[in-house]
Amino acid sequence: MKLLLLTRQGCCLCEGLAERLAALDPAPEVQPVDVDTDPALQSRYGLEVPVLMLPTANGQPQELPRVPPRLAGARLAEWLQRQISKL
Repeated sequence: MKLLLLTRQGCCLCEGLAERLAALDPAPEVQPVDVDTDPALQSRYGLEVPVLMLPTANGQPQELPRVPPRLAGARLAEWLQRQISKL
């Protein structure tokens, strides 16, 4: 599974989510996207990062609900599977 992680440099919440995702077994492939490098993303998301998105077949990434900041390990993996199965 490949995920997009909308982030910005210096964001401790973004770094924490990236670390928790990397610790999953199996770890999903995560592509970080710095919102400050794209004016449209910066305008849309501003300080509302981290945001997880799932690439779709039609090319339009689907935004997932906000990940609870303390969710980790097996509970994070279960949450992620639930969110993906709803799409």
